[in-house]
Amino acid sequence: MNHWVIAPVLLPLLAGILLLLLGRANPLWHRVLSVFAVLIQIRLALALVAATGGGDILVYALGNWPAPFGIVLVADRLAAWMLVITALLALFALLYAIRGEDRAGRHFHVLFQLQLFGLNGAFLTGDLFNLFVFFEILLLASYGLLLHGGGRRRTRAGLHFVVVNLVGSTLFLFAVGTLYGVLGTLNMADLAIRVAAAPPESIPLVRAAGLLLFGVFALKAALLPFYLWLPAAYAHTSAPAAALFAIMTKVGAYGILRVYTLIFGADAGLAADLIESWLLPLALATLIVGMAGVVAATHLRQQAAYLVVASVGSLLTAFGLNNAAGIAAGLYYLPHTTFATAALFLLADAIARRRGELGDRLDPGPVIANSGLLGGLFFVAAVAVAGLPPLSGFLGKFLTLRAALDHPFLPWIMGAVLAAGLLGLIALARTGSLLFHRALPPEASAPETGPALAGETVPIIGLLLLGLGLTIGAGPVFDQARAIADQALQPQLYIQAVMNPGGKP
Repeated sequence: MNHWVIAPVLLPLLAGILLLLLGRANPLWHRVLSVFAVLIQIRLALALVAATGGGDILVYALGNWPAPFGIVLVADRLAAWMLVITALLALFALLYAIRGEDRAGRHFHVLFQLQLFGLNGAFLTGDLFNLFVFFEILLLASYGLLLHGGGRRRTRAGLHFVVVNLVGSTLFLFAVGTLYGVLGTLNMADLAIRVAAAPPESIPLVRAAGLLLFGVFALKAALLPFYLWLPAAYAHTSAPAAALFAIMTKVGAYGILRVYTLIFGADAGLAADLIESWLLPLALATLIVGMAGVVAATHLRQQAAYLVVASVGSLLTAFGLNNAAGIAAGLYYLPHTTFATAALFLLADAIARRRGELGDRLDPGPVIANSGLLGGLFFVAAVAVAGLPPLSGFLGKFLTLRAALDHPFLPWIMGAVLAAGLLGLIALARTGSLLFHRALPPEASAPETGPALAGETVPIIGLLLLGLGLTIGAGPVFDQARAIADQALQPQLYIQAVMNPGGKP
C-alpha cells in the first residue's frame, strides 16, 4: 500500500500534462478529463484514510533512498484527512466551473489540476524543503486561477497577492537555510530528533528559524496581521477559484499543526512549545478582526472573504489550546468551514448574476429570479458559517469551548468566540434582509426569470450537504478527528515510521 502514497501527487500532475497536450481540443474533453481525475483523487484519498485508520503511517521513499538522505512522502491520519477535504472541495468547485466559467480564459483545467498537485504534495511531503517546493507550485497555479478571466480589479488584487506571497516565499527560504545550516537536515522527522538534541549554543538560531517559519505559515493562513492580502484577492477572482481557495488558508494551518507538534512540540528540548505564547492570542485577534470585516463589508463576495479570515481565527484558536481535545475540535471544524465558505462564494456568484448592475453589492434591489431557492440556500449557508445550532459550525465551536474549560485564557476565548458569533449573526441577517426581504415592490421588480439554475445550485447544495453530513455523523467524524489529534501529539510514532521503518523503537 505504501506505493499508493505517491498516487495523489502523480495523478493531478499527469492530468495537468494531458490537459495541456489537448491544447485547443473540444472543451468537453477538458471537462471530462478534469472531472474524472478529481473523482479518482477522491477514491485515492478515501483509500488512504482507510489504510491509515488503524494508526499506520505509510512512508514512500522516492528512488528507494532511505530517510534522511532521500525525499519521502508520508501518509498518516492527518495527511489523509486533508486529502479527502481537498478532493471533495475540488469536485464541487469544478462542477460549478464547467458551466462556462472555465472558458473565460485559457488553461483553467491545467491550472486547476496543478493547484491540486501542489496541495496534495504539501500535505504528504515529509521534507521541509519540499514543503516549500509544493507551496510554490500551488501558489504559481493559484496566480493563474486568480487572474483567470482578466479584469482591472482582478489584476490589481492578483498583483498584491503575488507580491505578498513572494515575500513569504523568501522568508521561507531564509528559515529553511538557517535550519539546514545549523542542523544539517531538512527531513522533518530527522529535524525533530536534531532539534531535541541541539546544544544550547545552537538554540537561538533554531528558535529564530522556527519563529520565521511561523511567520510564513501565518501569512499563508491569513493570520493577523498578515491577512490583508486575502479579502481583495478572494473577492475579485472567479467563483470556482475562490471556492477552491477556501482550502488555501488551511494549508498554512496544516503547516502550523504539523511543524509545531512534530519538530517544535513538547519533546523539542530547549525549543519546546515554541509558538505556544503567540498562536492563541493572534488567533483570537484574527477571529474578532475577521468578523468586524464581515460586518463592514459592502459586497457579498467581500463578506465571504472576511468569513474565511474569521474561520482561520476559529481554527487556530482550537489548535492554540495545545491539547488533544482542542486539536480534535479544530480538525472537526476545518472541513465544515472549508465547505461552508466555498458554498457561500458560489452562492454569491449565483445571486450576483441575477441582480444586474447591482451585482453582489449589499444594497436593496429588485426581486431576483429564483429568489425562493436562492434565499433558502443563503439561509442554510448563513446558519452554517455563523455557527448557529444545529449545524456543524455550532458543534465545532462548542467542542472548542469545551476543550478550553481548563485553559487559563478561558474568559478571553469565551468572549471572543461568542462576540464573533454575534457579529456574524448580525452581519448575515442584515445581508439576507437586503438581498431577499427588502427587495423593491413587485411592480418595480424584474420578472421571475434568469440564467439556468440547475448547474449552479447542484455544487452549492452538494457542499452544504457535506456540512450536513458532518452534523449527522458528528460522533464518528469527531472520533476520527480525536484519533488524528492523538497521533499528531505523539511525534515519536511519525519519527519511528520515517527513520526506522520496520525496526524496533
